[in-house]
Amino acid sequence: MANLPQSISTSGATSFGASSATAKDRSRIASVEHLVLQLNNPDLRENALHELSKKRELFQDLAPLLWNSFGTMSALLQEIVSIFPVISPPNLTPAQSTRVCNALALFQCVASHLDTRMQFLHAHIPLYLYPFLNTTSKSRPFEYLRLTSLGVIGALVKVDDTKVISFLLSTEIIPLCLRSMEMGSELSKTVATFIVQKILLDEIGLKYICTTAERFYAVAQVLGNMVETLVEQPSSRLLKHIIRCYLRLSDNQSACKALRTCLPDMLRDATFSNCLREDPTARMWLQQLLHNIGDNRVPALQGGGGFDRMMGS
Repeated sequence: MANLPQSISTSGATSFGASSATAKDRSRIASVEHLVLQLNNPDLRENALHELSKKRELFQDLAPLLWNSFGTMSALLQEIVSIFPVISPPNLTPAQSTRVCNALALFQCVASHLDTRMQFLHAHIPLYLYPFLNTTSKSRPFEYLRLTSLGVIGALVKVDDTKVISFLLSTEIIPLCLRSMEMGSELSKTVATFIVQKILLDEIGLKYICTTAERFYAVAQVLGNMVETLVEQPSSRLLKHIIRCYLRLSDNQSACKALRTCLPDMLRDATFSNCLREDPTARMWLQQLLHNIGDNRVPALQGGGGFDRMMGS
């Protein structure tokens, strides 16, 4: 341990509770600290990324260690930036995807931790992930990259914090999530919808999306398209997040008026009764949604002009 940088040899050991740890625990801690050091060596980085991504759940304070260790976050950013040239045209290989996703998994660790979350945001690191969410390839390497990137954003919004929502709304996160909701895998759609749901649940997020007809209609249209897709490819967990998004939108007076005409008929009838049978919470949300909008069965709106009138614009 004598040769370790100060950021690891002192603060790192304290973070992991080395003073009260058993010999076995101290050995595991030293192993993690050694792997963190290897991230700064390009020749050793790939293995270190792989091992740390596997062990990140075992050490509660790995995030502060990563953040406070000299050069570590820069090394992880190098991994992210290095694959930008193969995004367009899409030439990402499975090996490249796996390596960068291991780096993203460590970013998710930092984004999840109370002591590093806001520093992670203040450094604008999420913006480096946005090119991955803007891709359109459905190949497995790109889908893996998309899903892991969404996981980082999901970790940020999982803990309700208006500061996090405000930061994300100052970026292009809504259009990027909508893209993933439209063309991602079922799991990517679920995570992206969860992110939009968490944004909507914040008062600032609801106000942002419902301020203009264009924003509301963009979200409502994608939600509606996903509902239609679920008729052929049911997914209870995705449907639950979609219903929660609709329910939250109905808390806004103008959006509630618009939902009376644009809510898919499949949510008004028994189309998804099988999906909802084992989920009383989702059933309750759907019942509340239909109550909020008055459950008026009217033809779906075909264009944006009607929304402009309903949204008071």
